[in-house]
Amino acid sequence: MMAAQAAALRGTLLLDEPMSKHTSWRIGGPADRFYKPADVADLAMFLAQLDEGEPLFWLGLGSNLLVRDGGIRGTVVCTTGVLDTLEQDAQGRVYAGAGVTCAKVARYCSRHGLQAAEFLAGIPGTFGGALAMNAGAFGGVTWELVEQAETIDRLGNRHIRSRRDFDIGYRQVQIPEGEWFVGAWMVLDARTEGSGKERIKQLLEQRNNTQPINQPSAGSTFRNPPGDHAARLIEACGLKGICIGKACVSEKHANFIVNTGGAMAQDVEQLMAFVAQEVHGKFGVELVKEVHIVGEKKA
Repeated sequence: MMAAQAAALRGTLLLDEPMSKHTSWRIGGPADRFYKPADVADLAMFLAQLDEGEPLFWLGLGSNLLVRDGGIRGTVVCTTGVLDTLEQDAQGRVYAGAGVTCAKVARYCSRHGLQAAEFLAGIPGTFGGALAMNAGAFGGVTWELVEQAETIDRLGNRHIRSRRDFDIGYRQVQIPEGEWFVGAWMVLDARTEGSGKERIKQLLEQRNNTQPINQPSAGSTFRNPPGDHAARLIEACGLKGICIGKACVSEKHANFIVNTGGAMAQDVEQLMAFVAQEVHGKFGVELVKEVHIVGEKKA
């Protein structure tokens, strides 16, 4: 990127930025470059000026992410609070930008008398992250609501795509190569006024009662295997409370690994491997990681 071009950008560029500041686990080595665009137009300009071979990583709230202790080579693009449009269009569809928190989307839909998005209140991340992994909670799934999505490519071009353009599965979405989510349009039904707010309250109470929300974690560590729950299998192996370094299996919810203070990514990764090994040894079930692991191990 030429200096003159970079000067025209309006976002914030940081060098050697600790990713521990930007993940819910409070873990992670430095990113070579960390860019927070001013808006979508600025993001498009930034992408268009990047070198073709520059590795790119997109970040929301970092709530489903383990960044290794060696950090990330290349550029991290942070969309949280930037791609934050949240509005209804003339057809009554709700457009949510990738940088809006899922909780805010849930509250917006409730205020506008729309149903089926309440479960988003239980997802501690951005809507872009929910789109990227087909996030779900309390029986609801993100892509059950989505009609169209907006993406942006490496050249800064924006695309409107229907859900048919994506290969959507359980906790995974295959997006066209070299594109990332900017936002999406959801189709929701009207509901009895006020009932959405009560439903969100109930779901949050349920989350607070069953999950260790007062400790840094990344939510569910493993996907639920077909017909079962990862937490049940882990607890049945007697693994609640087991630790490697400062990373521990939560006493409150066995499918959460918590940072008890100063945990390293290698601690978490080793604990995940140990838990998966124990569950496989006892039940013959292969646990699949729900958490995304990125970056380099520390030399």
